[in-house]
This record gives sequence, C-alpha cells and structure tokens, in this order.
Amino acid sequence: MTTLRPSSLRDRLRGSARILIKELSAFGVIGAVAFVLDIGLFTLCASLGALKAKVISTAVSTTFAYFGNRHLSFSHRARTGLGREAAYFFGINLITLAFSLLVIALFVYPLDFDHESATVLVVNVVTIGLGTIFRFWAYKRFVFLHPDRVHARTVDLDEELAE
Repeated sequence: MTTLRPSSLRDRLRGSARILIKELSAFGVIGAVAFVLDIGLFTLCASLGALKAKVISTAVSTTFAYFGNRHLSFSHRARTGLGREAAYFFGINLITLAFSLLVIALFVYPLDFDHESATVLVVNVVTIGLGTIFRFWAYKRFVFLHPDRVHARTVDLDEELAE
C-alpha cells in the first residue's frame, strides 16, 4: 500500500474537482437546452392532454440529452458500447418519465386541474428538477463509467453495475 504525499493528494483532489465542475457545467448546459425543448414541446402539445404531451416532450428532449451528454458532459469517461450506454440512459429516463407522469396524472385527474393549466406546468417543472438530480447521479454511476474502473478490468462490468 502506498501513501500519497500531501501535494499529490492535493493535486488529485484538485483534478477531481476540476472534472466534477466540467461535468456539472456541461450537464447544466445540455440540461438547460433539453429543459427548453421539454417545456416548449409540453406547452405546444398540451392540447393533446398533459400525459401525451409529457411523453412527446420527454422523448425529444431525452434524445437530445443523450447525444449532448455523451459527447460533451461525459466525453472523458470510458466508452462501454453505444448499445449498453443508450439502454441504461433511456432506462433511467424512463424511470424519471414514469415518476413525472404519475405526479402529473395526480394533479390532472384526482385533483382536477386542467391539462393546460399553469399548475400542471409548474408540476412538470418540479418533476423535471427532481429527475435531474437523480439523472446526474445515475448517469455517472451506470451509464458513463469512470475509465479507471473499466480499463483496469479489476472489476467485471456486470458486477460493478450490480452493486
């Protein structure tokens, strides 16, 4: 076991902070554009019904976010295959979509708010915000993996994801 000198520990922490800031800022920019797409399409399609509008707006914004995050936010992370990454990415977004649909449905049906009401729009924005926190963690944990964990091959990828 080797011990790190204080300066190398400090350098490592500084490097980790720099990477986290890069990921967060790029994730924020991609997320902001995806948010505008999501809210814009949700508002545009609201006359079809809030749930249909949410599915349409999420499908478009998620597709944009996948490519943006893969090529900008997490571009420095290991590539584990387009199929695997896309399956996990869209699976995570399907979980957040289900959560959003449940909450929106609660406001539209039992609470009887109009599909196009400002309240339903605010509920949509809040569910997007909560989903964003979950997605950032899940993307780093399951989709865009740390290169050291993948390239070292000390851990089987299936075992890593099962933790």
